[in-house]
Amino acid sequence: MKRKVLLIYTGGTIGMEKDYETGSLRPFDFGKIFQKLPELGLIESEIAVHSFKNPVDSSDMGPAEWKEIAEIIQKHYQETDGFVILHGTDTMAYTASALSFMLKNLRKPVILTGSQLPIGDLRTDAKENLLTSIYYASLYDNEDAVIQEVALYFEYKLLRGNRSLKYSAEYFDAYQSPNWPALGQSGVHLNVVKEALYRGQQGKAFSVDAHLAEGVVFWRIFPGMDLEILLSLPQLRVLILQVYGSGTVPNDGKTAETLRKLRMKNIDVVVISQCVSGKISFGKYENSNVFTKLGAISGGDLTAEAAITKAMHILDNPQYTGSFAENFAKNLCGEISE
Repeated sequence: MKRKVLLIYTGGTIGMEKDYETGSLRPFDFGKIFQKLPELGLIESEIAVHSFKNPVDSSDMGPAEWKEIAEIIQKHYQETDGFVILHGTDTMAYTASALSFMLKNLRKPVILTGSQLPIGDLRTDAKENLLTSIYYASLYDNEDAVIQEVALYFEYKLLRGNRSLKYSAEYFDAYQSPNWPALGQSGVHLNVVKEALYRGQQGKAFSVDAHLAEGVVFWRIFPGMDLEILLSLPQLRVLILQVYGSGTVPNDGKTAETLRKLRMKNIDVVVISQCVSGKISFGKYENSNVFTKLGAISGGDLTAEAAITKAMHILDNPQYTGSFAENFAKNLCGEISE
């Protein structure tokens, strides 16, 4: 039985080719991908293509585009076995994280991929990334999809989307998942680490919740910084504060007072770490006790991308009961370690 895979082309380097006269990159008609990559005809899957009307550079991707992708998936969900989203690399982890919260009760693979070099380049990484992503998207065990979550495939590794981050703009091995093991790795065989896979609550139908609120601000602390500027932001509702190590900030009195004023304005403060791996642990050091006193929310081992998009999704979302803090602390789709 041939599995049906839908390629959703949003833009990015993977859909470009080099103009050898000018040396610059230009997008090509992705509807002609089968001519560019005849190997697609050798895959035992039925492959369809849906391209954004106007391909979007990775740096221009945002909530409107995330919603468009979710709507495409919802429209084709019933007749499609797996989805591959072709995306620019710079913001792919944001899109993967956002989709993981928006696509409720997902039972089919949604895999994002891209490339560091255009698909027409002689040394491109695009072909392997695209072809193997299709294999993972069509991987089934009888009638059950092996991957039932939003994942990201890059340079032989399949990673959980909301655990991924881009750490290199230079190397083909551009993505890491520091706080969660790889879901799979491709070599001679297509391997899957079953114990690392996410399985949501059974018995609920797939749906899309496209709620994404404004009012979320991300702030990275640094030596000598002054948080008072945040008090002048009228739209601030949730502050994602990226702090040192396991959760420390300067013990200078002024920082604590500014955070207290923010909390008095009913602004929720989520604390995540600047470290690539590890997690927040309030109380481990004295300089983290301020967060416990303020009722700040521990972001645990969330990536910045997951923390930001999770906050945008939960804030003022009528589908969630309880407070923002209660819902943010929950593990919704494998994004945080319990």
